[in-house]
Amino acid sequence: MELSVEQAAELRELVNSRDVPAVVATRARIVLWSGEGLRRKDVAELAGVSLPTVDRWKVRYAERGLAGLEGEQPGSGRDQVPPRVRSRVIALTRMSPPPHSGLSHWSTRALMRHLKRTEGISVSWHYIARVWREEKLQPHRSGTFKISKDPAFAEKVADVVGLYLAPPGGAVVLSIDEKTQIQALDRTQPVLPVAFAATEKRTHDYVRHGTTNLFAAFNVGTGEVIGECKPNRNGQTFLAFVKKAVKPHAGKEIHIVLDNLSTHTTPEVREWLAKNPHITFHFTPVGSSWINQVETWFGIITRQSIRRGTFSSVKVLISQIRDYIDNWNTDAKPFTWTATTDEILAKVRLVQTNIKKLVDNNAK
Repeated sequence: MELSVEQAAELRELVNSRDVPAVVATRARIVLWSGEGLRRKDVAELAGVSLPTVDRWKVRYAERGLAGLEGEQPGSGRDQVPPRVRSRVIALTRMSPPPHSGLSHWSTRALMRHLKRTEGISVSWHYIARVWREEKLQPHRSGTFKISKDPAFAEKVADVVGLYLAPPGGAVVLSIDEKTQIQALDRTQPVLPVAFAATEKRTHDYVRHGTTNLFAAFNVGTGEVIGECKPNRNGQTFLAFVKKAVKPHAGKEIHIVLDNLSTHTTPEVREWLAKNPHITFHFTPVGSSWINQVETWFGIITRQSIRRGTFSSVKVLISQIRDYIDNWNTDAKPFTWTATTDEILAKVRLVQTNIKKLVDNNAK
């Protein structure tokens, strides 16, 4: 079976956690070793189980993920956690982390520490993960309609969505952003442990060769992408890339959708805009990068090319990114944007209302 980087990391956390019963950790090892390419009989021998047992937990994981590894344990009950605590976990998960935390979304461990530090609630990260699975909560994917605190949220949404649904005649609309600190990971072959041990932490390593920053401009009208990898990201690098992105559209009216990074509004950038009045910047609301279409493309290249790739150097990583962009542009197609401003604002209001109800209920 094949595991993604995220799945493998999640299984390792389960294996190494002191809060997880030994029987569940063993099941996680079975799946992890199988995903790393160990033969079925080797996995059975290392885990001290039968071949059918190996097959059973592989199937259960494939069907239900980590929840499938918990199974039924005769004589054991669920954690005795008060319903109020469970409600608090759910409510906080559906809210953005405090601005001072620097987090874009909750992780199980971050939420565990936050509850302990601010509210004196002690629960394990494993318990939080189980609640998330049962409630189908995925905070790492909740950016689509993350609630923004930008006072000009509605105006900025209307501005950007208007460009997507009804761009000015003859104008070019580019969606530009940077995907930072992409790691060149060299995934080595799995190493067979000499003997099974309850303290086994991992069976292979990732060798990190460095990082690069990918600047990309997504043409909203054609779906074509201009991309460039740079070792750093600052106002000067950003401006150089923007000049490259607009060069093929000389003589046309150009609208560029951006987020609110300080590198996008340096004095040099503002001076260049003043000299090029046919180019207009449109900024997404604070904390709402989901509205920038290039973010969707970043997600695609990550899934299809970067996440499971093996790169012996940053140079190899950059070469693969370039090849992917070239291949993408041979059959480029624009994304179909259908959500109107009113629909987006209505959904955000609904989320705000639901969160307020949860907070009010938990306060009672």
